[in-house]
Amino acid sequence: MFAQPGGALDPGTAAARATEAILHDTLHGAHRGVVVDSPPGAGKSTLVVRAAQELAAAGRPLMVIAQTNAQVDDLVLRLAEKDPGLPVGRLHSSDPDPYDSALDDLPHVRKSTKAGDLAGLDVVISTAAKWAHVKDVEPWPHAIVDEAYQMRSDALLAVAGLFGRALFVGDPGQLDPFAIVGAEQWAGLSYDPSASAVTTLLAHNPTLPQHRLPVSWRLPASAAPLVSDAFYPYTPFRSGTGHGDRRLTFGVASDGSGPDRVIDEAAETGWGLLELPARYTPRTDPEAVRAVALVVRRLLDRGGVSVSERAAEPAPLTADRIAVGTAHRDQAASVRSALGELGVTNVTVDTANRLQGREFDVTVVLHPLSGRPDATAFHLETGRLCVLASRHRHACIVVCRAGVSDLLDDHPSTEPVQLGVTVKFPDGWEANHAVLTHLAEHRVAWRP
Repeated sequence: MFAQPGGALDPGTAAARATEAILHDTLHGAHRGVVVDSPPGAGKSTLVVRAAQELAAAGRPLMVIAQTNAQVDDLVLRLAEKDPGLPVGRLHSSDPDPYDSALDDLPHVRKSTKAGDLAGLDVVISTAAKWAHVKDVEPWPHAIVDEAYQMRSDALLAVAGLFGRALFVGDPGQLDPFAIVGAEQWAGLSYDPSASAVTTLLAHNPTLPQHRLPVSWRLPASAAPLVSDAFYPYTPFRSGTGHGDRRLTFGVASDGSGPDRVIDEAAETGWGLLELPARYTPRTDPEAVRAVALVVRRLLDRGGVSVSERAAEPAPLTADRIAVGTAHRDQAASVRSALGELGVTNVTVDTANRLQGREFDVTVVLHPLSGRPDATAFHLETGRLCVLASRHRHACIVVCRAGVSDLLDDHPSTEPVQLGVTVKFPDGWEANHAVLTHLAEHRVAWRP
């Protein structure tokens, strides 16, 4: 059963109690696995680092499995920051520049392409893809699987023989694992290789302890209720901050344009919808792309300043603290080009898949269904919208053409129901409606 959140407890106490219960089951439980579900910004990496420290301190060497090289390097750097004297191994590929060069400055981090060279170290960290090629080594007593919902079950099977017990940490609301081939022939089977590692693990081990982190430290009080209700209805969470703990202000007054008005709305309430006239458009809708770029340009031109619990002094809203999220890579490329024409650099522009796990002060989102004549399974995927709506600490501005609510009503979910497949709830149709209903309260209609 899921551990319940702390009820009336303050967020810090609730999060601490959940963490202690997770660590107790990890270090002292009788089961071979522990599963932790985490909402966006709840401290997955912090939990992974602390669990690694506790296991190492207890004399239990462990391997850590992440899904990308960036995630691996981030964990190594976090471990080195928290415990500079802890011996850590970074298992990497033989590709050019296989790891972050910042690791070369860490004296207690040993790098190698061979697991045997790292034997005896307290912690060894690598990607699931690299671990799958490790053979003929003594299994580790423990493992930690980071971003376990992004890991396919076939990848878990490839590394399962390398460890005895494991802690699985991930966000069930994010995008499903990526597969380049169709997997319909395995749908509903307990060994579906395209299913997430956690889904398959629990299908075969339903009695494993399951916990969840009850507090998001990223999402502000204005965002956590919507994201929780729309994407995590059965595993609710709350913000670690209250209304008024974070503020976003601008030194330059609004010029009255649509972009400026939606910026002011988002600064005041945490959300803004810049609605363009209804129209069917190409995927790289030039007007919508231009609108996104103008919003970013005005965010920078108006001298934004943020106040939060992280620092005593206000912090300027710089380009590196702004992100643009899209559904498709060609849309991201078009936005980058439009930003370049406006002289904007250093703003992160990417798809939801590549923004997973990242955090910014302000995000600008091109709605996946904007200007579309249909609502496909890809664009209705719950995880895609969840990622786009949950990257921000202060405000999220959505750019979208009018008419998406009507589009959803005209294209209700028609995906076939397959026996044995757990039905996601809420589905993308319902989640989109919930988000659009909320955004309607913060709508700024604008005709470019």
